[in-house]
Amino acid sequence: MLLMASILLATSAPTSVAKGPSPSASAVESCALPEGWSEVASRQPRYVVFGELHGTQQGPAFIGNLACALASQKQRILVGVELDPTANVALQDAWKLPPGQFGQALVRAGWQARQDGVASQAMFALLVRLHKLKEAGLSIAVIAFDSDDAQERRFSDLAGYGPREAVQAENIHEAATRGSYDRVLVLTGNAHARKSRYGEGPESFDFMAARLASHAPVVSLDTRYATGTAWYCQIKKGLRLDPGQKITNDAVECGDHPAKGEIDLKRTPFIGLGAFPGEQPDSRYDGFLWLGPISGSPPLLPGG
Repeated sequence: MLLMASILLATSAPTSVAKGPSPSASAVESCALPEGWSEVASRQPRYVVFGELHGTQQGPAFIGNLACALASQKQRILVGVELDPTANVALQDAWKLPPGQFGQALVRAGWQARQDGVASQAMFALLVRLHKLKEAGLSIAVIAFDSDDAQERRFSDLAGYGPREAVQAENIHEAATRGSYDRVLVLTGNAHARKSRYGEGPESFDFMAARLASHAPVVSLDTRYATGTAWYCQIKKGLRLDPGQKITNDAVECGDHPAKGEIDLKRTPFIGLGAFPGEQPDSRYDGFLWLGPISGSPPLLPGG
């Protein structure tokens, strides 16, 4: 199901962070708010959802910079990443460890099951960076919010990918409710970030961002980029599958593939609300995140 969702393009509670004195950004590392963030903040969203193309270096790095900049302003930040509940148990346990042990604890937990760009080197680097910032005194917590089969069975009445979307939204909202946070940043695949309903009639369902919006204000951003590469999985060339046929591991190949982007805006990463330049407004999102040229980030660990 994880693979199908990628091609379509519970949790343990995060450790709550108290709001108190925080070091300046320069005391930890250099990080500044991106262009366009003030417009997002003016809408006072509880959740800011970034719909990415999995498997790039630039997506997780952007979230790390933003979390650093916000936390340096004494904001309490929760960062959600699209890893499963098993990974979250290990993540919350590791989060309490000193810096020298955090990364090792995550590696021992094993990320071999994800070869589709989610459990990437860039994602690992993001978590290590956030942990370092937390240890330096910034108010940052993390949550892995993806679903598993047991959680999805509670929403079995929903059509299509509705159960997974519902669980993701529930996990994020419950984690946000258990802590005291000024902002919740969610990094997810761009399909999950849609605020519109998918399909019509009994086969329709809401994506994760749409369900989150029923709890609190959401700003959802679709990642846009210039041509580059991304690490993702796709059906092997020349292989034909019958409609509804289950996709097995031997039917796909994962690697650093070309990613055709938009016309290059020749700008550093920034956020824009409303339509992407040269396009009509997209009702599925509130705006976009421009990353510029992208490059693939392979899995942290080889396939298992």
